[in-house]
Amino acid sequence: MSLKSLVFVTVSLFIFQQAYSQRHFEEYNLLGFNGGVTFFDLETSNFETKQRTGFVGGLTTRGTFYGGFDLIFGINFVSNQVAILSRDVSNEGSNPLFIEYSIQGAQITFLTSYNIIRHHLTLEVGPILSINGKMAVKNDIYKDYVIEGYQSLKASDIEQINKVNFHVMGGISTGIRNFRLGAYYQYGVTNTLKALNDKDIEKSTSTFKGNSTSFILLATIYL
Repeated sequence: MSLKSLVFVTVSLFIFQQAYSQRHFEEYNLLGFNGGVTFFDLETSNFETKQRTGFVGGLTTRGTFYGGFDLIFGINFVSNQVAILSRDVSNEGSNPLFIEYSIQGAQITFLTSYNIIRHHLTLEVGPILSINGKMAVKNDIYKDYVIEGYQSLKASDIEQINKVNFHVMGGISTGIRNFRLGAYYQYGVTNTLKALNDKDIEKSTSTFKGNSTSFILLATIYL
């Protein structure tokens, strides 16, 4: 999906959410800004990974949907980090170390929110579409390191991961009408590493497979 298509989908969903909320209920329709931290990791048997901290921020809307439910729509910029165990094959006496990778992209969220206490305590769940760049080695000096468990697979060989991924997210938020704090868990249902299977690189198993996981702490201010 191109950036132009992403913008079109985003604007279309935003207009739908605004119009539906205002036309059918006219109780409230809030526009806000959010930001927070992500604790990202990859669940995979192909590499040894470690969770790292990133950040997220963007625009969000919340509007009355039906009864005790709200609709939440947002678009966020996300910068996730993860570390993968590698080694310097040019130095036989060196110990393996975790190399830092960065994944930057945009996410479209479309959540249903159940109001336990309206404006104060809600449960939220829904799908997420993620458009991201490569899983880039953060420091070029490690690009030629070899991934632990492999003979020739370099750190730079695994940068080209899937560009489009789908996730599900659930969590809880609390606060007041114009300010909320939330805690969420996000799981990638698509194989983030699938694109590596089309590359002519060393494989320890028949396929590369990995699913992303994120714990997210988020603050939202509504205007």
